[in-house]
Amino acid sequence: MKLFQITKESTLSLALFADVTNSRELVDSMQCGKLQPEVALLNAQLIPDVFPVLAAAHKALLSKSRESLTTRTLHSELVYNYSGSKHITESLKRCGISDETNYILAARFNASHDEMKDVEKLINGKEIDLADLEARADQPQILKHYKIPAQELAISSLSEAITCRISARDAL
Repeated sequence: MKLFQITKESTLSLALFADVTNSRELVDSMQCGKLQPEVALLNAQLIPDVFPVLAAAHKALLSKSRESLTTRTLHSELVYNYSGSKHITESLKRCGISDETNYILAARFNASHDEMKDVEKLINGKEIDLADLEARADQPQILKHYKIPAQELAISSLSEAITCRISARDAL
């Protein structure tokens, strides 16, 4: 688990899990609104680095401060913002987890140490280092999802290309 300071008042704790075996139960709990503690669960195959996740988190916090969340919760807003799409359902399906997801990035705003321990207990998988994100990312799927051409990767990184799309989505 790693803690990131997003704003003066807000932090984001991230934990990366591989070989997850209970995705179906996690999805069911989220859909029923019974996932405790509340946490954003992202499909880690679509995440080459933490920077775009931090950009999406900042954007979610900004929406909350303006009382203009597009989704129901701050944590679902993080998943929605990470997707780069304006379609809520598609965003949550694509960048969130599904019944078959076995590689998950868990994110929780302003989490205490005990809350993150509870998140670890929710997920039946092996916690691994965040540095593994780049090596385990599904680059062809990321390129397809975000529509990133080879020319763009010649002048920027995959992480920068995703962050650009996250940041510019509302302006398009």
